[in-house]
Amino acid sequence: MTFNESSRLDPSRVQRRGKGGGVAAGGGLVGMLLVLLFVLFGGEPGDAELLNPPGPGSDDSAHGDFDDRCATGADANAYADCRVVGAMNSLDAFWAAELPTVGTELALPGIVIFDQATTSACGQASAATGPFYCPADQSIYVDVAFWDVLSTQFGASGGPLAEMYVIAHEYGHHLQNQLGVFGVADRGDTGADSDSVKVELMADCLAGVWAGHASTVPDATGQPFLAPLTEADIQDALSAAGAVGDDRIQEARQGETNPHTYTHGTSAERQAWFMEGYTNGDVVACDQFGVL
Repeated sequence: MTFNESSRLDPSRVQRRGKGGGVAAGGGLVGMLLVLLFVLFGGEPGDAELLNPPGPGSDDSAHGDFDDRCATGADANAYADCRVVGAMNSLDAFWAAELPTVGTELALPGIVIFDQATTSACGQASAATGPFYCPADQSIYVDVAFWDVLSTQFGASGGPLAEMYVIAHEYGHHLQNQLGVFGVADRGDTGADSDSVKVELMADCLAGVWAGHASTVPDATGQPFLAPLTEADIQDALSAAGAVGDDRIQEARQGETNPHTYTHGTSAERQAWFMEGYTNGDVVACDQFGVL
């Protein structure tokens, strides 16, 4: 999935924190993988940081060149952090138009791209926590170093739509927060049929709804942000969804699966719910809690 090169981005939507660099000091990829089991795609970082606290040296100042460097679709095609900007711009535009069809006006979520470590209203966050949505400040946090981990350590095929699927999934949690899902779901529950799993699969479905419409979502000038998806793009997104299924992660970590401890759904379920949203294109089809 590529951005139309002349499409216009709005980098003011994104806080860019940090000086650059790799994974959090003291944690490394091994620590990152352990903590990702804790909070991947929807958890809050507080408990995870007990296992792998953020390293020192995080700088919360914005990158001086960020606004200039992330201004067009061509920039989004070239730089990972600019792709986050483009994805957020597209998600904002799509959901601002779509959410009123189910009786809710969109309040835009915050978005923070950080390097190494940062703070959120849900606690300290490091590269080890992976991308997450914090309900307390209604913001999405992501260190783009995670894309490499998703590919090299979890076996996802990579690609721009795989990255944007992650952002769209976290945006889905913000939509759930607005729609009242967090008020009725028991997010502390575990198991294959638990509310925790249903919350995550619903977010996958909402990501699929956006993906199915993404190539028609216009920028401020009326030009679509994104070119039409290819079959390879869809396979990249499905690869990312499958890479973070409970069964796949547990099998890789401990050699067996325990459905009683599932919190995110199996690889097959995550892929199926993404495709449900993608092919159906209807927010109501994603609702597993009767809030719509």
